Amino acid sequence: MQNPAKVRGIFSSIAGRYDVANHVLCGGLDFLWRARAARMVAAWQPRDILDLATGSGDLVLAMQRALPQARIVGADFCLPMLKMAARKGLRSLVVADGTRLPFADRSFDAVTVAFGLRNMESWPRALREMCRVLREGGHLLVLDFSMPRQPFAAIYRFYLHRVLPLAAGLITGNRSGYEYLGESIEAFPSGASMCRLIGDSGFRAPRAIPLAAGIVSIYTAEKSGDDPRS
Repeated sequence: MQNPAKVRGIFSSIAGRYDVANHVLCGGLDFLWRARAARMVAAWQPRDILDLATGSGDLVLAMQRALPQARIVGADFCLPMLKMAARKGLRSLVVADGTRLPFADRSFDAVTVAFGLRNMESWPRALREMCRVLREGGHLLVLDFSMPRQPFAAIYRFYLHRVLPLAAGLITGNRSGYEYLGESIEAFPSGASMCRLIGDSGFRAPRAIPLAAGIVSIYTAEKSGDDPRS
């Protein structure tokens, strides 16, 4: 759980170089991860999708290719990031905090969030908001970094705290922002812990799908009939 002002400041400062840094630091694997997530969403055949922490809009673009008839709304609380998404041609964009969504109950068939839940002020509150705006039987998809098991964990930690901030600092000019990234990944629940958090927020059948030796995971769940606000 993060400080909103700090997070907004970090992403505002790197918005213009965000995509380049992402693709370089992930070795291009982020394209494959988003394509996998988009195919999973397409299998649910949703009509109305909300993509939270949409950033520069790459997951929305992947879902548009997989679901050309769907209505997809992108929301983010960082205006400079949304301006980058708009430059890519995305139009249904809303400035919104994921913990206080300006949408009516049961407005969407699916909610997605890629590499963004980790940066929100309160993970449980954000998940409850996602549940609130979903229709009964609607689906959740969370794509985010996770911590792999040994022996990969030690190597990954070295990369997160030694290599990544230096490389990202050269690309974006903001090394401290990527020092925050490593810290946020280590603090973020993953695997069974994330599934419990999702289940406690009004969803049923949460499951975790680790990718790339577990450095990234996709989590999916369905909205249950119980209101998490009660």
